[in-house]
Formats: sequence, C-alpha cells, structure tokens
Amino acid sequence: MAKFANRVSDIPPFQVMKVLARAKQLEAQGRDIIHLEVGEPDFGTPAPVLACAQQALQDQLTHYTPALGLSELRSAVASYYQQQYQLEINPARVVITPGASGGLLLVFALLCNPGENVLMSDPGYPCNRQFLRLIEAQAQSVPVDASNGYQITEALLDQYWLPSSRGVLLASPSNPTGTLASRQQLQAISDGVSKRDGFLIVDEIYDGLTYDQKPVSILEINKDAYVVNSFSKYFGMTGWRVGWIIAPEDAVPGLEKLVQNLFIAAPTLAQQAAVAAFEPECMAILEARKIEFKARRDYLLPQLQQLGFKIDAPCDGAFYIYANIEKFSNDSEAFCLKLLEEQGIAITPGIDFGSHNARTHVRIAYTQPIKRLKVAVERLRTALAN
Repeated sequence: MAKFANRVSDIPPFQVMKVLARAKQLEAQGRDIIHLEVGEPDFGTPAPVLACAQQALQDQLTHYTPALGLSELRSAVASYYQQQYQLEINPARVVITPGASGGLLLVFALLCNPGENVLMSDPGYPCNRQFLRLIEAQAQSVPVDASNGYQITEALLDQYWLPSSRGVLLASPSNPTGTLASRQQLQAISDGVSKRDGFLIVDEIYDGLTYDQKPVSILEINKDAYVVNSFSKYFGMTGWRVGWIIAPEDAVPGLEKLVQNLFIAAPTLAQQAAVAAFEPECMAILEARKIEFKARRDYLLPQLQQLGFKIDAPCDGAFYIYANIEKFSNDSEAFCLKLLEEQGIAITPGIDFGSHNARTHVRIAYTQPIKRLKVAVERLRTALAN
C-alpha cells in the first residue's frame, strides 16, 4: 500500500464539494435540487469574453505566454484599478495567475518559511489554510463574529499575533459572510502589521460585487500590500482559472520565478479571453448581473429572517448569507444533509469555514434566480415546520 506524505491526511476534504457531489447523485436519480451551496455565479461567461476566446482559437493563440502573463492583460488589470479606485498601478506590478487559488499559493510561497504562521479569520475560505499547509507553514485562526463584522480588527491582531507570525490575510468582501472591512479597519490592520514588520495580503476577489457601499481596495491605503483577485466571481469566469496578484515591484522577480517553476504561466486561452472582460460592453453586462444579485439578496435575506434564521451581520458583498441556525440545530452538517436529502436544497455547513461557532451556522449562496429562491423558501418552510 502506498505511503503518502503527512500533509495529505492533514488536509481535510472541502465540504462544499462533498455536498455538491451528493446533490449531483440525487439529480442523477431524477430529484430536483436547488443549488445554493457552491460559490459560483449561475450566469454564463459573458458573450464578449466568449467571442474573444473564439477569435484566439481561430488565430491559434494557444502557446505559452510569459510567466507574468500577457502584457495587454496586465495593462488592462492596471487600468481597471484606475477606473474603479483612481489608483495608478504600474502594469509591472501585475502578475497573472491560475485563478486566485494559484495567486494565494504563490504569495504564501514567496513570503512564508516552514513553521511560520499567517493570521486569518475563522470563519474564512477553507482552502487558504491548506495553501499554507502545503508549504509547511501554518494558519493562525482568529475567531471573528458579528461584533467585529466578521473581520480581523486591531484588537484581535494584538491578541493573536505570535512570535512566529509573519503576516495577515484579510478578505473583503469575505467568504462566507459577505461582510466588508471598513477603511478604518483596513488602515488599523495595515498600521498594525507594518509596526510588526509583517506583510498584509487582501483577497479582493468579490470587490466587484458590493451592493450598499463602495468597496475600499487596500492599495488605496498601503501600496506595499499584496492584492489577490480573480476573474471568477464578478466576471463570471470560474472555470477559466485565471486571476491576478498586484504586488510590490521588488516582489515581482520572486513571483516570476515561482510561476515559471510551478505553473509556467496561467492558461493562455483564459488570458486571451480575459482581456475582453474589461471592455465597456462586457462591464455593462456585469453591472446588470450585480443588480440582479442585489435583488436576490434583498428577497432572500428577509425571508430567511422570517423563517427564524438569525443573520447578525450585514451581507454587503459577494453572494452569500451566513446564517445562524441555533433555533433549529446545533449540528450544521446534519442540518444541511437533512435539507438536501428530504427537501432537495443544497447549502454549506459552517464546519467548512473553520471551527468558531461553525456548528450553528450555514452558508447560503444566492446564486439562483429569484423564482428558484422562492421554491427554496417554501421547501425550507416545510422542513422547519416538521
């Protein structure tokens, strides 16, 4: 029997994919499943992006790109920050990556030695911890809740920073809670990390999907922070696996070496297609989709509250509602399994996102049309009445 590295047993399965796999099994049996589990927009890739990809295929633009990415795509990303945040970003600071996951792995590999740790929120996106495990570093989980907007604060930084701590990873808007870090919070964390001679990484993957207030990029506050972003969520290109890093200029040569050795480059066709994502025609499509996501949130949030779910923090961004289920259960995994098996509703248990209050919370993704959300609400009403 093969003997595998210890890290394989240390890394737990991604629970949401387990839920999805069971949901697909039930669909294969003829069941109608409402998918509110996976963090993936239900909209297809925008037509201008598809047209750009088709042209690239026709033109045989399928060879390797430079490790740092297509120059026109790097420039387009830099221009995006000028349009959205009025920031002058040198395209030389932009590194195109195989999705945000590839970007986070690269940044952690650049900055962390074995045994060092990075502070990150609990609850938070689960795979972030495993990127660190892969390079023999460690995640330092910081429990967050509604009292701090599910974001790491300066007080928590003081409490949880260890001698082995090297930096902080924030996400704004966050997964699974959809909360934003305020400008004041970002400034305080930036100052606190700088004071400790640490690094700051901010996952801004949902920055295009904010509904009630304009997001703040950490680059407005700290030009030496690392930003990780992606074409997956706002741009609707999940399966294309393309994202970006904005890094300090002196970090780019190190990132380039890592990309060369780990990935060679991000997928060429995805890079060619992504150039079109910033075109005005495409941006208009994306903004219309954002309006639809807001309408879904504005429908679903009060409906869940009326059913007895407790939602104790604003869902200002992304497409998630992080709901307290204490009224119904203290076992989020069993609660989600029962809903899936009996009512055909797929949602994600809180245990996927950490350990802090994880068994009394679930994540619900409003990535289905309102007519399907209405069906889900009625099925929930039936389930909770029994």
